[in-house]
Amino acid sequence: MSDQRQPVTMDADEAAAFAAEVFDRARQGDAPMLARLLENGLPANLRNQKGDTLLMLASYHGHLEAARVLLQHGADPAISNDNNQQPLAGAAFKGNLEMVRLLVEQGAEPDAAAGDGRTALMMAAMFNRTAIVDYLLAQGADPKRRDARGIDALGAAQAMGAADTTQQLQALA
Repeated sequence: MSDQRQPVTMDADEAAAFAAEVFDRARQGDAPMLARLLENGLPANLRNQKGDTLLMLASYHGHLEAARVLLQHGADPAISNDNNQQPLAGAAFKGNLEMVRLLVEQGAEPDAAAGDGRTALMMAAMFNRTAIVDYLLAQGADPKRRDARGIDALGAAQAMGAADTTQQLQALA
């Protein structure tokens, strides 16, 4: 008896249901299932109808092990979704320093900007994430970089009333 696998065929509805389940696994942080799927040929940079990658969903929802598995299988941390958001900015927004560290260690540019020009540093500053601001600055993020509206990290912090990061960024000037 041959040990060769036969290709699986499915209709459009089955394929859509399978894809929805895969994205739910990333959102829920099911690292073991994601690892099995990736080892069996699932593309690491698969995107949903909103342009979110599996890595975007895992990182945004704080699932370190799932994000680590995806990165080990070639997930690109620089892919923006349809709203011009990147995984690093999402992790900064959520205040997840460990995820920010993982993404930067695995190749995310600390100063990368999506289409609107916003960086993870700006997101961290806006939401008073002082530890993430410190980390991103130490990794080379430019506090003077401006988004498409001309606002830098300090301006973003001030606009949101983020007192701690406003003080932190003012001290750099």
